[in-house]
Amino acid sequence: MTVPAPRVRRRPRTPGRLLPLLLATALLLPVAFLVVQAHQFVDTDRDVVGRERLGVEYLRALGPVTDALVDAQSAAVTGRSLRRDTLDQAVERAATVDARIGGELSTSERWAGLRAKLEALPERPLTDPEAAFTVYGEVTDLLLALHGKVRETSGLIRDPGVDAYFLQDGVAEEMPEAMVAAGRLTDLAVLMNRRPAAERIQSLSQLATLRGAALQPANDLANNLRAVVENTESADLGTNVLTPFDAYQRAVETMALHSQPVDRAGTVDTTRLLAARNDAQQAAKQLHPVLLDEIDRLLVERLDGLDRDRLLILGAGGLAALLLLGLAVGSWMSRPSDTSAAPAGGGVPPPPPGVRWDAVGSRPAGPPPALQPVGQVHEPDRWRPFDAAR
Repeated sequence: MTVPAPRVRRRPRTPGRLLPLLLATALLLPVAFLVVQAHQFVDTDRDVVGRERLGVEYLRALGPVTDALVDAQSAAVTGRSLRRDTLDQAVERAATVDARIGGELSTSERWAGLRAKLEALPERPLTDPEAAFTVYGEVTDLLLALHGKVRETSGLIRDPGVDAYFLQDGVAEEMPEAMVAAGRLTDLAVLMNRRPAAERIQSLSQLATLRGAALQPANDLANNLRAVVENTESADLGTNVLTPFDAYQRAVETMALHSQPVDRAGTVDTTRLLAARNDAQQAAKQLHPVLLDEIDRLLVERLDGLDRDRLLILGAGGLAALLLLGLAVGSWMSRPSDTSAAPAGGGVPPPPPGVRWDAVGSRPAGPPPALQPVGQVHEPDRWRPFDAAR
């Protein structure tokens, strides 16, 4: 008689089933950390670029203020009457911009001081042109300091891009300095012609200083623009910049030429000098928005690249998380929760105690047959066909 082997219930292998889940969780932690860190770096870079764009917007508002203030100074020195409408409108637009973004750029205090000086300027020309030259000189110094403050707090001065750095250096530092110095140069030439001959000779050194102050930033601006035009990948920058830039450069060279005394008495041809200054100022007005637009375009392209990087980071992190979770769930579902006891190598389970294997070894055999005596063998009675006839 074959005795079936009893079924033995195995204990659920809970630690073995939890191991893939624990490993997936352990791998998810560093992946999540890397994704969060990379996302924070991208957000930080976007904040930096966004602040630089605020600086470009502020500089765009300061450009008309610079032009109007230089014109107002020339009018005050020459005794011409100049309506304050242009200057007042430029100041109001700049005040609106400062009220909106000045707190973030930390320029509100400087703008408040500059605006107070601008509003204190007399509407009528002063009777003393020398005093007007000094008063307007103090205001223009504050205006140049505000340009520097905007470059610093907005981060434009630390821009890592080569094109953007040279452009912001030219439009936010070199150009305002050149325009203010050109205005002072022409105004000093007008004042010199009105001074006595002795004082006129003494003023030649001051005129030479202002000539150098006007030419140096103009040359630096020319070098910056030349480097940008030669190395830029933008097809429109060269055509948009070259025309006003060439006009500006020719006007500055003409202005430097006509600022030289025409006689031993130190007389300067102010008519030609003023005409050259006006040409330079008009070219600068055309060049100023073009350069700011190019800076803003470069910053927008950088923002688009950061947005793409952020999407790639989130996509890669999400894909890694899905793969790890899928691996953990697949390992969990593939393990049976209840199986019968079986030998380690598979095959037939061992027989219970007291049951031996048969000769073949495929099934357990019953107890061995009893020994029979030699001779007649008594077989158990069997039913035979003719027993019923007896």
